[in-house]
Amino acid sequence: MAGQPVGVNDWKSIDQVVQELSARNYVIERSLATAVFLGLKLQKPLLLEGEAGVGKTEIAKVLADSMNARLIRLQCYEGLDVSSAVYEWNYARQMLQIRIMEASRGKMNEEEESQELFGPEFLIKRPLLQALESSNENPTVLLIDELDRADEEFEAFLLEVLSDFQVTVPEIGTIRAERPPVVIITSNRTREIHDALKRRCLYHWIDYPSLDKEYHILLAKVPEAPDLLAQQVVGFVQELRKVELYKLPGVAETIDWAEALVALDQRDLDEKVVEETLGVILKYQEDVEKLKGDKVRSLVARAKQHVKK
Repeated sequence: MAGQPVGVNDWKSIDQVVQELSARNYVIERSLATAVFLGLKLQKPLLLEGEAGVGKTEIAKVLADSMNARLIRLQCYEGLDVSSAVYEWNYARQMLQIRIMEASRGKMNEEEESQELFGPEFLIKRPLLQALESSNENPTVLLIDELDRADEEFEAFLLEVLSDFQVTVPEIGTIRAERPPVVIITSNRTREIHDALKRRCLYHWIDYPSLDKEYHILLAKVPEAPDLLAQQVVGFVQELRKVELYKLPGVAETIDWAEALVALDQRDLDEKVVEETLGVILKYQEDVEKLKGDKVRSLVARAKQHVKK
């Protein structure tokens, strides 16, 4: 049961991190809790790498919830630039203002136009600039999600922002954070993040969970699942990850599959229901075809061997 929000400066121990995140149904290993705690105490970004679906993004969400903080998410993609990530000017509003000024005052010189048109009221704040509004009273968790999808040019710009937690808008000046936001950066490692950025961050690799940990995650996320079914689902997914597939299922797929099976009123696994629901845990047809027939039968049998009597 989640308790009172923790102040951004009130994190006292690694055990507290474990307790607060566990209370919000995030099962966290001590090594990861240590990285989170140090990121909070040292006010340094935390770079989390790992396969998709292992819980990297979820950490930012539960951390924001534990502090009653604003969560700002910057979803990275190829071609992401400053206007999408930091700020841009509201050109439509500026053009309207120009017409209003011309109608009331006549033609103005460039200096007058600049003073009238480039004020804060015309500035559209994007995620990175919004995150700099963080303070002790109104903390912010900034999630920079899937940084490996962005171009290296954007990564270089991000390095500058994270170094001093400030952004310079030429027409206005430099905007600094009263208190650095809590920054979580995630990467699926489709490319290497530059060493210069890594040096600015604390680093942690999140692997697929052990059978026991995944079982406890599933119980926390899908408490309505029968215990026998939960054990079999986790056992099946653990065995499935040993198969050579194009895309292995993450914890997110395990949870989705358990929810689907509960919706189908399944109390245990059988070959028929597994084949009918493979699309919940596998996202490529080649992987689905690879598991038809004897392969599914074998995996179901091995999954049931993991059940504790």
